[in-house]
Amino acid sequence: MIDGFRTAGIDVFGYKILGDELVLESSEYQNITHGIVAIGDNWVRNQVVNKVTQIKPDFKFIKAIHPSATIAKGVIIGEGTVVMAGSIINSDTKIGKHCIINTNSSLDHDNSLGNYVNISPGAVTGGNVIIDDFSTVSLGAKVIHKIIIGAHSLIGAGAVVVKNIESQSVWYGVPAKFIRKRNIGERYL
Repeated sequence: MIDGFRTAGIDVFGYKILGDELVLESSEYQNITHGIVAIGDNWVRNQVVNKVTQIKPDFKFIKAIHPSATIAKGVIIGEGTVVMAGSIINSDTKIGKHCIINTNSSLDHDNSLGNYVNISPGAVTGGNVIIDDFSTVSLGAKVIHKIIIGAHSLIGAGAVVVKNIESQSVWYGVPAKFIRKRNIGERYL
């Protein structure tokens, strides 16, 4: 396991921490050719993916799908995406690269998620929702059908989104209200 936030050599869930992504440069670890970046913050996940790609251009990012997830016909899931336990992804939904579809979340039919999107535990979208790159729908938030959420936006925990969300913005509440602008790469965790 590669984890720059943990001490090299320790054991996590039965796996030894090798170090950060720079260990991929070592001849000792040339056999590491596939993996996933499991970091919650969309922007940080992107930065680590870019570092791994620079170090090992042929590195293959896998999809990790929990066996209890429900995935309907016609769903497309991009490389490097994690689908957690109890998630439901309904028909003809398209999920970009390096997304996190978290525990017990639900994406209804014909959704389209960009790259590096985070759907937090218990979040729910209606049908035909579009969520652009680097956006997050936080814990337990709801998004009604046919909504567009612009890039780099953050929907707060428990919010109910009933109108389109502009890029680089933060929205909270029931119904969700604009709180402030958000900078590209701004941390939310």
